[in-house]
Amino acid sequence: MRPEVQTFVADGPLPDWDASEEEIERRAGQIEAIPKPVTGEEACALVACFGPDDCYGVAWTLLHLIETGPTPVLTTDPGPDSNEWHQRLYNRAVNGGLVR
Repeated sequence: MRPEVQTFVADGPLPDWDASEEEIERRAGQIEAIPKPVTGEEACALVACFGPDDCYGVAWTLLHLIETGPTPVLTTDPGPDSNEWHQRLYNRAVNGGLVR
């Protein structure tokens, strides 16, 4: 796993809307530093980094980064109690015909 991904994953899930502007910008900068496409291993690690909300759009950037991986990360329905971003990733893979 590349160092940029390791750094992002080590910092844990994205913060919520109550985080400071500096923290949100720092995490957004970490995502932007990750070269695309990500590997399958990196995509699997990144999927654990979604926070409780969209983090002022940073979660969308993370979702799109994960989708640069070679295959869908979530191939089975994560269920109704899952993080909304996990459900979104799964639904987008289904709607794109990548998962049945």
